Amino acid sequence: MKVTKAQAQANRAHIVETASTLFRKRGYDGVGVADLMAAAGFTHGGFYKHFGSKADLMAEAASCGFSKSAEALAEVDQRAFLTYYLSREHRDGPGDGCTMAALCSDAARQSASVRAAFAAGIEAQLTAGADQKNEADTATVESNRARQIALIAQAIGAIVLSRSCPDDASLADEILDACREDILARLPSGAAA
Repeated sequence: MKVTKAQAQANRAHIVETASTLFRKRGYDGVGVADLMAAAGFTHGGFYKHFGSKADLMAEAASCGFSKSAEALAEVDQRAFLTYYLSREHRDGPGDGCTMAALCSDAARQSASVRAAFAAGIEAQLTAGADQKNEADTATVESNRARQIALIAQAIGAIVLSRSCPDDASLADEILDACREDILARLPSGAAA
């Protein structure tokens, strides 16, 4: 039986979403094409009907992860988000968590298309979080962007450092607590994402 064009697109989207989760959970090198396709419910042979290479899928999966994060953050209070982001719950769930915290180190060693997907996702996050819509002063816009870059880098760094510690290490929690307190103290009151 021939698969319809709509079903082929749905299958591809399902593979990309599955890959996005597995890559965040295990890293790019920790997921083989056969395992990925099995997790998505397809045979290994069908992979190349959808993608030219694993790198193509990695770039598309990164974009998918960034898009899903953007959708989830669209109307979320920044303080509430950062409180969750810098928590043990987020730290312990990389498959459901932030694409940047899970994969930035891996992405740095990948193809230009994967790095371009990360650059686009990071830029979209900066644009969404910078609240530049009503800023007329260029210096203020640039200052807000610089603060947003520093905030994102510190939050991601906290998750990465915490994940590098043993699960039961008090240092893992101490890193999250210190960075959460520091970031929240520097946010203007009433800050929204």
